[in-house]
Amino acid sequence: MARIEIKHLRTLVALRDCGSLVDAAQQVHLTQSALSHQLKELEDRLNQPVVIRKSKPLKFTETGSRLLQLADTVLPAVEQTEQDISMLALGKQGRLHIAIECHSCFDWLMPTLDEYREHWPDVEIDLISGFNFDPLPALARAELDLVITSDPQSLSGVRYIPLFQYECLLCVAKDHPLAKKELITPQDLSNETLIIYPVEQARLDIFKYFLLPANVLPKVTRSAELTIMIIQLVASGRGVCALPNWGIVDYLEKGYVLAQSLGESGVWSTLYAAVREEQADAPYIEEFINTARSCSQQTLKGIQPPE
Repeated sequence: MARIEIKHLRTLVALRDCGSLVDAAQQVHLTQSALSHQLKELEDRLNQPVVIRKSKPLKFTETGSRLLQLADTVLPAVEQTEQDISMLALGKQGRLHIAIECHSCFDWLMPTLDEYREHWPDVEIDLISGFNFDPLPALARAELDLVITSDPQSLSGVRYIPLFQYECLLCVAKDHPLAKKELITPQDLSNETLIIYPVEQARLDIFKYFLLPANVLPKVTRSAELTIMIIQLVASGRGVCALPNWGIVDYLEKGYVLAQSLGESGVWSTLYAAVREEQADAPYIEEFINTARSCSQQTLKGIQPPE
């Protein structure tokens, strides 16, 4: 059995604060007899006194003073932890470490985070890029709490919650020959330089849903990390690109590039919030996803609600 328990530390603090056994007993909700018994129990375990009897106000021995130092360190931490656990039980507190696989997501994610923090200030939020590692397996290992992705993988214990649907559009320079074409086919890109994000081709919408099913590949692929860099290359005639419709609205309005649908029906995809099954129903997780849906609908053009 441990010689020092939390109840002993609380009793000593009450004795220090109140200065007498009678008042201290009331503060810790014990009878005076029960408090005296608890104090005697502690002294017996330590084999030395912790208070100087019959002193007014009550004084502590050197051992008692050292225990009070311990109490001043330990009890606030215990109380904070108890409060944190209560908040967790109510779903008002938790950790939300988010990774993003979408290069254009920051346009709507920042307003989402701003609004979310106003209502859930006790949730610990961290935001990292998922471009240089594979975040979904990290989510399954509980290293992350939520991943924004358009490329769901079949992972045990991971749930994908749709946020919205978007169309992948082909961007071309204003004087590019494809700009005048009414219908873009996969074969139209077989002689083109396709500029992409530095991501595996099989994970990109234009490859997954347009080129690979037709067994077509572009003549050349080159990569750039930033959307604005990709648009600049396209605008200067260095190639074409395929980007989410909501991510290129500003560039289209300013006339930097033109955009066209891919195929007869267009290439539509869904952006998901991936979470672990055991956390999916946590109130602070659910509220983040609801906030993300609301903010994206308010701020993004061209998207549709998830099916």
